Amino acid sequence: MKKIVLLCNQGMSTSALVAKMREVVERNNLDYTVNAYSIDSAATTAKDADVILLGPQIRYKKSEVVSLFPDKPVDVIDMGTYGMLDGKKVVIMARKMMKVK
Repeated sequence: MKKIVLLCNQGMSTSALVAKMREVVERNNLDYTVNAYSIDSAATTAKDADVILLGPQIRYKKSEVVSLFPDKPVDVIDMGTYGMLDGKKVVIMARKMMKVK
């Protein structure tokens, strides 16, 4: 099972996006878990992630997260995709980052 972790300010603003992503995962029978957490808990909540995505509001924290997890793919979700709650686009992004076709 692949683990996708989204990080944001409080771990709550991404909850709607996570719900949309879970719908995509379920509909496509993907063996993924998708969860959102506060950036403050990244050291523990993202340690076993296969991919780490940051909400656009914390894009400035990307280098810090990359430093914590130099061997994991880390990127920022595009603001438009995030704002539209486009779960499909974010799942596709995560799959590309994990090099899954």
